[in-house]
Amino acid sequence: MTDFGVDLGSARTVIVSGKQVLLNEPSVIAIETHTGEPVAFGQEAYEMIGRTPDRITALCPIERGVIADYDVVELLAKHFLSKVSANRMLKPRVMVSMPSGVTAVQHRSVIDAFTAAGARNVCMIEAPVAAAIGNDVDFTSPRGTIIVDVGAGTTDVAVLSMGGLAKCESARVAGCDFDDAITRYVRKECNVLIGPRTAENIKKTIGCVTERPFELAMTAKGRNLFTGLPQAFEITASQVCTAVADTANAICKAVQSVLENTPPELIGDIITDGVLLSGNGSLIRGFDEYLAHYTHIKVRRAPEPKLCVAFGTGRALRNMDLLKNGDYAFRTLQDLAIE
Repeated sequence: MTDFGVDLGSARTVIVSGKQVLLNEPSVIAIETHTGEPVAFGQEAYEMIGRTPDRITALCPIERGVIADYDVVELLAKHFLSKVSANRMLKPRVMVSMPSGVTAVQHRSVIDAFTAAGARNVCMIEAPVAAAIGNDVDFTSPRGTIIVDVGAGTTDVAVLSMGGLAKCESARVAGCDFDDAITRYVRKECNVLIGPRTAENIKKTIGCVTERPFELAMTAKGRNLFTGLPQAFEITASQVCTAVADTANAICKAVQSVLENTPPELIGDIITDGVLLSGNGSLIRGFDEYLAHYTHIKVRRAPEPKLCVAFGTGRALRNMDLLKNGDYAFRTLQDLAIE
């Protein structure tokens, strides 16, 4: 196994070989503050968020789908590749997914980081293209297919036709914005400050973007803003629905923006086939119904929304003919220097 598909996400990194998931861990690293030496990676580092002493910092080096700290991403990539590489002598080929519309500098930084981390050469692929391949969508014919990939940091909306991107947009609003909206709501309405992990737990437990048929509630804990003391509070599903409404609406507007610029013939195909919804951020309850009501187009969620992008990179590695209508070439540091 020397070919790896990598879904380098803001929240999690997934590495596959074919259809076998080799690694699925949070994109988090804990480092020594003064020396910069890594202390923990992945799940172990994720457990440290909000609980570290001053000498250790838990970082998420991928922000909004792109590299925020190059040196830290190189350390993270080197650790993850070493965990999945059985053959230490032969450097692997790596295909990495990225949001659509990234700049040339961001594109180059990912290739540079993975090459420095031990990859033989690196190929980049847009996340919606990988999601389509991972869901066995045939987009090589002259027929429009729309993919909405709601990740943790970005939402990629793309119309595919004839093996390439006809229209695409990467919106900087996604799953983590649901968490931020819940944090702001609790701070404003309950006067309690909660951390990102508590907000994520609320979203996963009772989160929804459409009203539930019956009410749910849960107890969470935080710090009272006035007294500074610990406080437990109760939050309901209706309150969460109110908190995340603006974020869900912003994602739907990104989809509308792409549809407004799509040729009419492709729109006709999309109305017939519907929208394919993928990504971890799309799993909040009722989002598929909300998007269908907003766009008046039927929406279907991918069978494995969390892994379809990673599976798509793995499948594309084995069959590069799927990417014949685009600039999908394996590059090395020497190639970057020539460019």
